[in-house]
Amino acid sequence: MLWPFGSTWRPMRQKLRGTVDLRWLTARSWTTKWYPQGIDLGIWEGRRTLAVSWFRQDRMRQHLASRIAFVDLERSRHLDVALAIEDADGELLPAQIHAGGLAWFGDRLFVAATGQGIWEFDLSDLRRVRGPLARRLAGARGRGRRAGALVAVRSRVHPVPLRCSYLGRVFDDAGEPLRRVLIGEYRGDENGRIGEFSIPEDPDGRFDRLDQFSPGIPSMQGAVRWGDRYLVSQSDGMRAGVLWSGGRDSLKRDSVALPVGCEDLALDLEARLLWSLGEHPWRRVVRGIPFSRLGFDA
Repeated sequence: MLWPFGSTWRPMRQKLRGTVDLRWLTARSWTTKWYPQGIDLGIWEGRRTLAVSWFRQDRMRQHLASRIAFVDLERSRHLDVALAIEDADGELLPAQIHAGGLAWFGDRLFVAATGQGIWEFDLSDLRRVRGPLARRLAGARGRGRRAGALVAVRSRVHPVPLRCSYLGRVFDDAGEPLRRVLIGEYRGDENGRIGEFSIPEDPDGRFDRLDQFSPGIPSMQGAVRWGDRYLVSQSDGMRAGVLWSGGRDSLKRDSVALPVGCEDLALDLEARLLWSLGEHPWRRVVRGIPFSRLGFDA
């Protein structure tokens, strides 16, 4: 399958064993330069597609670049799009953010930029770049050659009065998506906050806070809401991730384990799956957990 500008999709491996597991078939399965973080679901040219964010770091753990891998769920293939910003002279620079969470609304992709609010990228205006610029936006160094890269350019920065470690979608009781997101803070202690914000329809509008609470869960990595039910992911080092589920003030540990090194969460109401992913090298997986295992179909 081809994407804009004739770019080809790269394959992933899919296994069905109670969950839908997608695994990378390239060096990204084990690299320590790039780490997957955020996840959300959207439609691209009529096809159901997962968006998975990655950030690149150097040996000093400094952020160099970020990208989105768009995964065609029907064919289990993916395509990378680099994230970029424009400077005052119109030059493209790599988006040096953690990209800890995603919320995808049509052509508007919102990315959690830890400590820097929410960054918005325009998917209706992807650009093709080549040569040294492609290498720079991809966070690569040295003189190696790179044929080219697709780039999504930041269109707006939305200040938010939270650390913005992750970002998740909100649905009503009937499963209809709302123009709202959950924005949360990763902290090693129990003081991390989750806020619910409305998405501005006007690009110049602001994220308005509608609610905020502290569930008392350390190391929160993602959160989504369906009606009155919240789902929160919690990482636990090299052990399986923990899923918390329930009402705003009554979250309980679920018996279903998340991937090792779990990160963000995304609800897939059409396929009736909860998506998450693991970030650790050699253990990286994009996993869809059936709602029936979570008690959603009871």
